[in-house]
Amino acid sequence: AKEATELALKDGKQLLEIEFPTAGLESVPGDGEGGIEMTECMLLIRGFCDRFVAPEKATRTRIFFPEANEVDFARQSAFGGSSLKLDYLTKPSLFEDFGFVTKIRMADRVKPEDEIFLVAYPYFNVNEMLVVEELYKEAVANTNRKLIIFNGELDRIRNYPPFFYPKLGALSKTFLPKLETVYYVHNFKGRNGGTLFRSYPGPWKVMRKARRGGRYVCLHQQEEMPSLKEVALKILPSA
Repeated sequence: AKEATELALKDGKQLLEIEFPTAGLESVPGDGEGGIEMTECMLLIRGFCDRFVAPEKATRTRIFFPEANEVDFARQSAFGGSSLKLDYLTKPSLFEDFGFVTKIRMADRVKPEDEIFLVAYPYFNVNEMLVVEELYKEAVANTNRKLIIFNGELDRIRNYPPFFYPKLGALSKTFLPKLETVYYVHNFKGRNGGTLFRSYPGPWKVMRKARRGGRYVCLHQQEEMPSLKEVALKILPSA
């Protein structure tokens, strides 16, 4: 993921996506419990930052977690002793059970010296990705800053019925097309299992683990990202 991200940044990409299974390389979403998956994701992000962010850039790199209480947990666990700036997208309110969160103006959260924003798993609450779009518009667009979304489960938005939540559905037309998916792993289980994989700047590949030797074999590749439905119902069964 580090190499793919660096190549994308060299090519001038500004809005990046990394999607990686947290419960193990061959796992699928839901294999791990929610809290454990988030903790594992936090550890993966710390490992990525240790490789990707140069020490002199640490204080200019801001990591946004979904909520304020996760920042405290991160400081006490995976990011203990780190110089990286830790921040949050939303702040829970008394009416959180009804879907309400305290509005945070993203332009007020960033500092002039910030160069890279990394957003950690903004998928639990639908408002989180709307705030990410706001962060991009207010603090990244028309600047030299970079924004990386790590495990945002954006496939859910790509296939989201717009009539359920028009604002979220609109992201698939206004925000997601600006994204460059630099590193992506999505596993499919079952009789026709396999993996959809991409490492920038390479093509999208549908792969399957060979029964003998355990090596992955490429079954199909294309330049544009196929939908998960297409991979599951067409590409893998016909391979």
